[in-house]
Amino acid sequence: MIATPAARRAFVAANTRLLVPPLVPELRLGLADEALPIWKRTEEEIGELGLPPPFWAFAWAGGQALARYVLDNPDLVRARRVLDFASGSGLVAIAAALAGAAEVEASDIDAFAVAAIEINAAINRVAVTPRHEDLIGADEDWSVVLAGDVSYEKDMAEAATDWLMGLARRGATVLVGDPRRTYLALDRLESVAEYGVPVTRDLEDSEIKRTGVFRFR
Repeated sequence: MIATPAARRAFVAANTRLLVPPLVPELRLGLADEALPIWKRTEEEIGELGLPPPFWAFAWAGGQALARYVLDNPDLVRARRVLDFASGSGLVAIAAALAGAAEVEASDIDAFAVAAIEINAAINRVAVTPRHEDLIGADEDWSVVLAGDVSYEKDMAEAATDWLMGLARRGATVLVGDPRRTYLALDRLESVAEYGVPVTRDLEDSEIKRTGVFRFR
């Protein structure tokens, strides 16, 4: 079982290779080629079956769209304090740092994601502070909160949406990237951009996912 941060970083490095997210060619990330092999290896290393997919090992559609939007609109984050919630690989956090954010934090509940964020930030030569915790309900005065692909599961989507909407109401810039998954709260959101995002068929139902970047109404 992997118990130390160094061991988790070694696992991430050994089971990924440097790839360029199709919609965000400015970045290089350690990503997996296929879902099932790394999913199985993660379960073997942890010694537990039935784990959720290793979200950190892939550039998901919502994250790619959100990263593209941030890079194309750097004034959204420039000189501001940014949180990338449920960061996974760190893709969106890295994009925010490249766009000129003053400070970037990237949170995830998966310890392997924290390792991936550390590795990927170093590869792209940016400063990102990973946080291994669930920040739903917290408010640390972030100026910008970015959330990609957080609507794939009902309870998670509802809790995250209520929290993010509260942050938007108190004045934070809150953006959500999502390919309109089942639990995306479209009744509370409006689209600010649309992208056709190339994705892996291992994880999605098509090779191109029409994906939006949204803000709260």
